[in-house]
Amino acid sequence: MKTIGIIPARYDSSRFPGKPLVDIGGLSMIQRVYNQAKHASSLSEVIVATDDQRIYEHIKSFGGNVAMTKPEHQSGTDRCAEVIENIQGFDVVINIQGDEPFIDPQQIDLLTTCFERPQTQIATLVRKVETSEELFNENKPKVVLNKNGEAIYFSRQTVPFLRGAKKEDWLKLRPYYNHIGIYGYRVDVLKEIANLPYSDLEAMEALEQLRWLDNGFRINTAISNHTNDAIDTPEDLQQIIQKYFKS
Repeated sequence: MKTIGIIPARYDSSRFPGKPLVDIGGLSMIQRVYNQAKHASSLSEVIVATDDQRIYEHIKSFGGNVAMTKPEHQSGTDRCAEVIENIQGFDVVINIQGDEPFIDPQQIDLLTTCFERPQTQIATLVRKVETSEELFNENKPKVVLNKNGEAIYFSRQTVPFLRGAKKEDWLKLRPYYNHIGIYGYRVDVLKEIANLPYSDLEAMEALEQLRWLDNGFRINTAISNHTNDAIDTPEDLQQIIQKYFKS
């Protein structure tokens, strides 16, 4: 099984324009993500997929692999699909978030192991919720798993709802899982899902993976214990710098 890691990166983020190029301790965010991905033993190749010439030239400047993609893509999945149309010889694509500069390479390797099972079409990571603050935070999507470890629903709300139980007791009564936004796809499946029409569930929750479930695709999961630090806003950036670079 030959696996490629693709890091989608766009410049025009609504909440933080230009964030792939922001400096974090002397390196850009996108270079840090790229370097972390290169340490994943399961990846045969790593490439950044962008629609911006500034990002493209920056990746080239430090010797990274990069591909220009169309500007109209609505998601990282669509950008990955365009890249893999032009690159042959891979069985699995890992879609690595471009705003997690300290992603653990072992998470990438963990996700890749899901494809050791021939029936796996799509895979993603989840992490067990540990606090009530996480549990009821709508910015941290939740995922419900079936008994086979497959995702059956994702929501920004806290699901499942425990009828008749006090909310402060929910974590004591059953495990809940946060979704970690890294995906893996078999190449043929990636090409299929990139052509699916927009789903009403996807529109309501603003979660693209609901489109795949809505169309009958299965999403396997693996449980990670690592807490991911994503940068969505300038405030997130300052928290990351404080965490990693200031005593």
